[in-house]
Amino acid sequence: MAVKIDKKIKGYSVLTPEDKAREAAPPVQAESITRAKAEAELPKADIIHMHERIERPEVLVGSTYKIKSPLVEHAMYVTINDIVLNAGTEHELRRPFEIFINSKSMEHFQWIVALTRIMSAVFRKGGDVTFLVDEMKAVFDPRGGYFKAGGVYMPSLVAELGAIVEEHMKSIGLIHDPEMSDHQRAILAEKRKQYEDRAKKNSEITPPPIPSPAQAGEDARRAEGGAPGAGPSNTTTNTPGASEDIAVTGDGASFPPSATLCHKCSTKALVIMDGCATCLNCGYSKCG
Repeated sequence: MAVKIDKKIKGYSVLTPEDKAREAAPPVQAESITRAKAEAELPKADIIHMHERIERPEVLVGSTYKIKSPLVEHAMYVTINDIVLNAGTEHELRRPFEIFINSKSMEHFQWIVALTRIMSAVFRKGGDVTFLVDEMKAVFDPRGGYFKAGGVYMPSLVAELGAIVEEHMKSIGLIHDPEMSDHQRAILAEKRKQYEDRAKKNSEITPPPIPSPAQAGEDARRAEGGAPGAGPSNTTTNTPGASEDIAVTGDGASFPPSATLCHKCSTKALVIMDGCATCLNCGYSKCG
């Protein structure tokens, strides 16, 4: 398009597509600058995280756990003290600061002192300290492990210490244990009910035992020498087909005594149902 110029030309410039884009940019850029200034003026939260330069307060909050293992004569008491960071704010955190183990038994004194000092140093270092749980729970005793209250298998004393540290970290929110959904709980309760009903049904259809000749003769002699009109004495005999008793563990959970160890939750709650190994504690099933 031609344009007639009547006035004297004092200067000129070539307008490129980049120049057009640059002309449209200033309003957006000004808006971003204004937003950045507004964010800079907002008060910043001074969040304190765990690090090694934090000094120990005069008072710490803690919990004490008891370990009664068949591997040692006396009980062990594990105390874990926590430090509260950013107290009174929305960023309040509770993190483990130190650990102590006390016992009358002096057999394991050396490694207990060494272990607690190293663990306390790791706690104060900061960062992700949850790896201690997996490392300790993987330690096994060459002499063999044991079952604690609740039917949970512990491969060693150190592994139970790791389980206690895990329990404590869960209580302060450092480890989040995924809970079962309502659907999973319903399926687990249904499986358990089926197992108990089946055991009860098997006990009802079991025929009564045939008395031995000696027992029959004893009953006859009692009937002859007893009071007039007295019949044979009633005897109770435990049969293999009797309903399986439910063993109540120390944690209040009940599982059949014949249950085996579940490799997923390390609890003696694995039973055979419909030819498939099923855990009545965590819901694990070998058949999926």
